[in-house]
Amino acid sequence: MTKKDLLSRLYRHGVQLMAVGIITGISAGIVVTFFNIAAELFSKYAKDLYALVRENPAFVPLLFIALAIIAFAIATLAKFVPMVRGSGIPQTEGAARGLLELKWYKSLPSMAAACLVCIISGLTAGAEGPSMFIGATCGDGVSKMLRCTDMERRYQLTGGACAGLAVAFNAPLTGIVFAFEEAHRRFTPAIFICAFSSVLSAIITRNVLFELMHMEVASTFTTFTLVQMPLKSYGYVAIAAVLSGLLGFGFYSLCLLSRKVFAKITFAKGLGKMLIPFLAAGVFGLISVAVMGGGHSFIQSLGTNGGTSEQTVATIFSSPVVVSLLLVLVMRILATALNLGAGVPCGIFIPMLSIGACVGALVSKLCGAIGMDAVYGDCIVMICMATFFASIVKAPITAIVMVVELTWQFTLLVPVILGVSFGYMVSEIFGAKPIYEVILDGILEDEHVHLTRHTYTTTIEDGAIAMNKPIRDVLWPGNLLIRSIKRNDETVVAASDTVLRAGDEITVQTECVDFELFKTWVDEIVKPRKRKSLRKANKKAKQ
Repeated sequence: MTKKDLLSRLYRHGVQLMAVGIITGISAGIVVTFFNIAAELFSKYAKDLYALVRENPAFVPLLFIALAIIAFAIATLAKFVPMVRGSGIPQTEGAARGLLELKWYKSLPSMAAACLVCIISGLTAGAEGPSMFIGATCGDGVSKMLRCTDMERRYQLTGGACAGLAVAFNAPLTGIVFAFEEAHRRFTPAIFICAFSSVLSAIITRNVLFELMHMEVASTFTTFTLVQMPLKSYGYVAIAAVLSGLLGFGFYSLCLLSRKVFAKITFAKGLGKMLIPFLAAGVFGLISVAVMGGGHSFIQSLGTNGGTSEQTVATIFSSPVVVSLLLVLVMRILATALNLGAGVPCGIFIPMLSIGACVGALVSKLCGAIGMDAVYGDCIVMICMATFFASIVKAPITAIVMVVELTWQFTLLVPVILGVSFGYMVSEIFGAKPIYEVILDGILEDEHVHLTRHTYTTTIEDGAIAMNKPIRDVLWPGNLLIRSIKRNDETVVAASDTVLRAGDEITVQTECVDFELFKTWVDEIVKPRKRKSLRKANKKAKQ
């Protein structure tokens, strides 16, 4: 390899990716930071509003009238901008894999506004999923402005999504790991370069903005006292993990059932289905403030806050703590399932964590009744939270890293790994698929995205992006399978570690929406075409 070739590869596969990642991270960091600040303020306003209604029962009819009007407004918006339906994470994954198209100038403001309206309406709505979506739209916008190729655009979508999640949680590693484990379900050096550059620049941007606004940067959950768990207590960890895994599968099944039921509702041309989660949110919000919002404050209330023996969660109707936790658990499960079924523009990421934490608080009471020392109560809450999440999303490494970053403590690392492993196995036994994958399939069906099977034969040319790279390190378009490789009249086995050479004739099989556009995407990878000609070919294929 000549010095010129080496510098060219360094620029294309390192400097260029890092540069666009940094630009994407800065833009996502600014937008998502202000979005999350607004979401936190709107959540506080919602709680104050519901407190006012509780104190003045005459306002209850007005509350439900307002919720009904908002429900129809959100449903109308979702009809004109379908990409805002749901949490935003499945749409982001679909766009990163080339299955869906994000129109950032419509999707970004629509998702931000809709999610904030849902939060102030008192729904069990999280900002983390929409933060990923907003970050991805920032990446899409930057790629359009810089006139990037499709492959570069998908890198920026991934980087923006990672940055959005990292900013929302102040958890950079969680954002990076989620890109590999959930968004693409594989690791490549290029994805890593784009992800870490976007996430780091976004986190730095967030911290600078916090400093300018004199806001404190701290761990997400500060009320938990985590201690080293001895081996003799690991039996309680296993009990907690199995119970969380079983309940996680139950919640997963309920969500799928909710989607099927809501798909049959045709009232007001389908707009009426949005009424149900909004009216339910009004009822739940009047019963308990713990059901409102994503669940940050609720999870915080489950911590022992430095060693007290009881959770600080507010009781319901002066009932015992255990009864109150059971009521909150049931209402949060129902509210989240209704939101997911109706396609409400709000995240289910943090609501799932809050449900898992609530399960953990109840399981810690159960384990305490059979002999567990109360000092391990907070540990059980965190273990159940991670296990519940991993059993539904099927992202165990993300769950493990997330607990460390959200608490800023490594004390619980081994028990969390054990717990997540048990819960993941329970999910595997029942054959559950990752919930975001199932939702993405539903979105593709709703949007009438029909995939057709095609075969395309082309040649790796000298200077192409794929040249001298293993197959696994190339970000191919989604649903692509390399069927055969011919090299010097010989057939080479197409394995993940097979290094592609100039002159290789490859035959790929795909299931795609637009075959001409798919061929253009592949040509970006196998042919050393200039950026200008690539943009023209991309534009022509889309027409």
